[in-house]
Amino acid sequence: MAPVLEISPNFLVVNCGSAPYIQTAMAKSKTDPNYKVIAENRRARYDYAIEDDLECGVVLHGSEVKSLREKSSNIAESYAAVEDGELWLVNSYIAPYEQAKTWGHFEKRKRKLLVSKRELSKLWSATQREGMTLVPLVMYFNHTGRVKLKIGIAKGKKNHDKRQTEAKRDWGRQKQRLLRQN
Repeated sequence: MAPVLEISPNFLVVNCGSAPYIQTAMAKSKTDPNYKVIAENRRARYDYAIEDDLECGVVLHGSEVKSLREKSSNIAESYAAVEDGELWLVNSYIAPYEQAKTWGHFEKRKRKLLVSKRELSKLWSATQREGMTLVPLVMYFNHTGRVKLKIGIAKGKKNHDKRQTEAKRDWGRQKQRLLRQN
């Protein structure tokens, strides 16, 4: 078999005899069939300047996972907080699962988030010392089928920052329209 040298993700250089030739590589699947977005907080990037993000697990009880598979949740008005050495998701909504009426289900209960001790101490120092906010960005099923939550470490935007962000977004849309017309 000829030695293969990869020069970019899209092209391969193959040495066959005296003259090497370039061929395109097969495209890898970019979508994972198990990855599924449950809830997204679209307003977070408008209201906050996200400086860093972190993936964490969510502790769920009873039929909450089955309810999440039906995409019946909301994280738009929720936030994360470090309390008593643990990370909690506060004010998130998960609708009750209709087929499991017998089990007690609280829609807006505090849910524990799973992070390492190092990440927890980093989050605590960001919120207590630096005045940052922990904003949930997206809740999803990862490739193994577990519920994960992406949290953004953010600083609140002032009104003039929001107007500037909106102006940049509008200019980007105008540029795309102009490019499509030509």
